[in-house]
Amino acid sequence: MLTPEVKALLQKQGYRIVGRHSAVKLCHWLRERLLRKRSCYKAKFYGIASHRCLQMTPSVAWCQHSCLFCWRPVEHTLGEELRGEVDEPEVIVEGALEAQRSLLSGYGGEKERVTEQEFREALSPKHVAISLAGEPTNYPRIAELVEEFSRRGMSTFLVTNGMHPERIYEVRPTSLYLSLIAPNEEVYRRINVPRVRDGWRRLMQSLEAFGASTSRRVVRITLVRGYNLEHPEAFAPLIERAEPDFIEAKGYVHVGYSRRRLSWEHMPTYEEVGDFAKALAEATGYEVADSSRDSKVFLLRR
Repeated sequence: MLTPEVKALLQKQGYRIVGRHSAVKLCHWLRERLLRKRSCYKAKFYGIASHRCLQMTPSVAWCQHSCLFCWRPVEHTLGEELRGEVDEPEVIVEGALEAQRSLLSGYGGEKERVTEQEFREALSPKHVAISLAGEPTNYPRIAELVEEFSRRGMSTFLVTNGMHPERIYEVRPTSLYLSLIAPNEEVYRRINVPRVRDGWRRLMQSLEAFGASTSRRVVRITLVRGYNLEHPEAFAPLIERAEPDFIEAKGYVHVGYSRRRLSWEHMPTYEEVGDFAKALAEATGYEVADSSRDSKVFLLRR
């Protein structure tokens, strides 16, 4: 399913291809934990062990959006939907775990910086972030994939852009993330750059499905100065529809392929993200519960 050109590009960027349409890549914060004992904000907010997290996707090159802020090479997206015969969930899980072990193998030789205990623990991940690239719910058996990881005793973090509301009803991850980047359709078209005509309608349907989920529900808002940072109160009606347990307001970072689409000036400061979070909390009745300066992210809760 992956073209040789896209496959070669992804491999050059450190992705390990799994099967016909999935991929694994070591998270920056996994490496930071092993080498420098620094953990990601999910460790601070939700208690996960950063060095025991597997970052993967079952649809690495398929997405309905070409978001301006995305650090991935969205210019090489192969289509809006993952079509044709797909790999079995069990095959993807086994391949992903094997790929993670292979990618980690060199860290065993870093005796001065990586402890033997944490290296062994990293080889047996306890968490999986299904969010690496593409839109995970484009994989039609996403609910079974989540179940397969859960069956192995792993907590699951699924991030979706809301283009498959029907699959939001089906999945039961530990944490379900919905990316809500725009407060209205005009901003949505500017910043998400949808490849489908009815993207906003699908997103609105996903807000309803999201509110019915029994998973821990998190709305993530990536903030880009000049696009969606300036009017936090405009998000309030959408937050009320989604009824998330938590909101993560996170600042855009000028890295990767996003540098071809946005400038340094579009990146908000930690303080600006904090001001947005406080204003959104006031507009929605949530409270600011925590933050991480390193990741420029604030956590709101009910």
